[in-house]
Amino acid sequence: MQTCGNDYIYLNCLGENDRITDPESLSIKMSDRHLGIGGDGIVLIEPSDKADVSVNIFNPDGTSGGVCGNSLRCVCKYLYDGGIVKKPVMSIEMCGVVLKMQLLTTGDKVSTVTTDMGMLEFLPSKIPVNLDGDKVVARSVSVAGGEYSITCLSLGNPYCVVFCDDVHTLDLGVLGPAFEYDPLFPERVNTMFVMVLNDSTLLARVWERGNGETQSCGTGACAAAVAAVENGFCTKDVDIAVKMPGGDLTIRCSSDGVLMTGSATKCFDGTIEI
Repeated sequence: MQTCGNDYIYLNCLGENDRITDPESLSIKMSDRHLGIGGDGIVLIEPSDKADVSVNIFNPDGTSGGVCGNSLRCVCKYLYDGGIVKKPVMSIEMCGVVLKMQLLTTGDKVSTVTTDMGMLEFLPSKIPVNLDGDKVVARSVSVAGGEYSITCLSLGNPYCVVFCDDVHTLDLGVLGPAFEYDPLFPERVNTMFVMVLNDSTLLARVWERGNGETQSCGTGACAAAVAAVENGFCTKDVDIAVKMPGGDLTIRCSSDGVLMTGSATKCFDGTIEI
């Protein structure tokens, strides 16, 4: 399944005998675009005693994917369209947190999902980022041999947002790893490079830790919108369009949290021998 070009391989692990004991190595094999199915990682849909299901994500390098907003929407489509959980509002457990999902259907198939991403974390030690203060907003730092103004936050994953005059000309193959592995970020970091088009539209490219540059990132789009509000480029309680190479997401920031709305598309079903 994919949304905004963010393609993951979804595995139904809801049955008693469907538990996958080595998802890290499985993700490496299956996500390889030359020798496997190809994808931005694997998503395990598992039982939960807190929500309708639990979701675990693994990157192509076998590391944990943490919270991923795009995959949450596709999980809802898989569950609803397949008749597994036939609810207009679903709850999904991810990284120990239960998130609420509002489904919009067309012809009894899920077309759009709005995700309540919950509350944000700005405290540097909780993100984590090795900087002082209560927040890191428009803070000047030295990374990759240059000076950058960064805004940092966590939505279950650490994000660093950098506002640029032009994201098209950036060499993310150099900048992305430089940010990801900089000592400022003890657990590595996802970096959003963002250009402000107007007070309700952002253009972004993303470098994800353990994954590289991807076509889109739902949680990253939320981070970009939140950072734009914190920096005064956008305002709260309005829809912010975040445009990424794979497509657009709509983000609304409020005092209660962040809502993300986007599509979900099924590509194919299949089996694979490992």
